Amino acid sequence: MPDTFKAIIINQKEKDFTREVKSIDKSFLKHGDVLVKVDYSSLNYKDALILKNGARLVKEFPHIPGIDFSGKVVESENSNYKSGDEVILTGWRVGEIYYGGYSQYAKVNADFLVKKPKELTSKQAMILGTAGFTALQCSFATKTTREELLLGEKVENVIVTGASGGVGSIAVMILNKLGCNVTAVTSKESNKEYLKSIGAKNIINTSDLNKEAKPLDKGLWDGAVDTVGGQILANVLAQTKEGGIVAACGNAVDIKLNTTVMPFIIRGVKLWGINSVNASTKRRQFLWNEASKLIDFEKLDKSIKTIGLEELLDVYSKMLKGETSGRYIIDLNK
Repeated sequence: MPDTFKAIIINQKEKDFTREVKSIDKSFLKHGDVLVKVDYSSLNYKDALILKNGARLVKEFPHIPGIDFSGKVVESENSNYKSGDEVILTGWRVGEIYYGGYSQYAKVNADFLVKKPKELTSKQAMILGTAGFTALQCSFATKTTREELLLGEKVENVIVTGASGGVGSIAVMILNKLGCNVTAVTSKESNKEYLKSIGAKNIINTSDLNKEAKPLDKGLWDGAVDTVGGQILANVLAQTKEGGIVAACGNAVDIKLNTTVMPFIIRGVKLWGINSVNASTKRRQFLWNEASKLIDFEKLDKSIKTIGLEELLDVYSKMLKGETSGRYIIDLNK
């Protein structure tokens, strides 16, 4: 490896918060037992919050953000990995309390890694990244858990909120591939055709759901993936049919949920919380192995923008303002 390499370093001294691309060396990387040459990372909403001001998630400075990455092992002190292994990392609070993926080299705990399936390229792994992994969890919870684990009725009509975002758009594609009729919820008129191209059968505007919910409404959905929370999630719960599973993974609209017990005790609706941060290695490996069967990367590529570390410092604020759509991935060699 080179003597020095590039990384985004965030720092805070009293009220002065800074973010910049700097040259560092291997001695800067203080965590972990596996050294990885990073190929790609991605920009998630949590990353944008951390780049803005640490988001109260980063406890020690200076710090390297970036909550996911893909790359190749360079050195390993752990017997499960050897030099040359291609790996993926999402979750485990990497980029928050451990140094993250916005660096050309990263050193992490072996337990945080999974081996990249041969069917995926390193770039494709981060086209999915944390968002894609979360979408996979949500989609399997919504459809497969009900049909196979709970032996429930077939899941046909599903709704995905926040469908223009990274998690939502990938969930639309996966659920369509799993045979569902997908209704996508978005506030962005310009994204309607794209959402239809990746599998949405119907599109509804966010404003139709972002209002006070009834205790129970007409049952419309066999299942749902909610990425936004708040009144939108409350309305989705009220509109979910008997035995449906609503997979909740985000709070972009609101952390509060003003609902009643009615969907749960009258219709047996299940609100299934998705924690992609601490998912087990076994579950991670299973879902990553399934990814290539469910993702049409040619279609997904149309919403992907590839940027470098320097460009990332300009883009993150646009995400926080709601001015981005689709996925941004970071090429660490750009």
